[in-house]
Amino acid sequence: MTNPSTPVLSIRGLRFRYPGAQTDTVSVSNLDLAAGEQLLLTAGSGKGKSTLLQLIAGLLDAGEGSIVLAGTDMVRLRGASRDTHRGRHLGMIFQTFNLLHGFTALENVLAALMFSEIPPREHRASALALLGRLGIDRPDATPEELSVGQQQRVAVARAVAARPALVLADEPTASLDPENAAGAMDLIQSACKDVGAALLCVSHDPSMAPRFARRVSLAELSLNAPAIGAAR
Repeated sequence: MTNPSTPVLSIRGLRFRYPGAQTDTVSVSNLDLAAGEQLLLTAGSGKGKSTLLQLIAGLLDAGEGSIVLAGTDMVRLRGASRDTHRGRHLGMIFQTFNLLHGFTALENVLAALMFSEIPPREHRASALALLGRLGIDRPDATPEELSVGQQQRVAVARAVAARPALVLADEPTASLDPENAAGAMDLIQSACKDVGAALLCVSHDPSMAPRFARRVSLAELSLNAPAIGAAR
């Protein structure tokens, strides 16, 4: 368990560029996220938002800098150690949900519990209870048998199942109409609060701003920016 006085996420001097690129795809001077805090990170399409989340999750290797998640620098971890740390401390919600097709809703959530610190004997009961609280009354249905809104709920359940320190949400409402998008964000934010997880949501949708007490643009965080600040 993380110390509540220590940031669940602390980024310093981060740079990343794809092979062949002439400039940094992602550049972050410093960013801290406290336990339970909810932050909206904004930038236009193609400006590195999704790449930053992949760096935080350890799905991409940073060129330089540090990304300390729940007390451990993801940049220094490799292989199984990185996978285990990610599984225990990080949840992810994707724009297209990325549910495992051919797996049931229950199995999708159980997959997220494989690396958690929750005892295996409790996995099934914990997953069923969570799905029930999020309104999924058909845990044995596959994603193909669920509505888009139900798939979103399963994705949220999977993200918070391991009681992570941090949840990353990558344009989580982009594929939804405005009414369903509002409901989905209510669900995501309340689910994170219920398990005590911090939330880092990236979006270019201006309607998201009123939902977050703390908002910052990716450009403000850049190592090349003249000043770093957060619009509130």
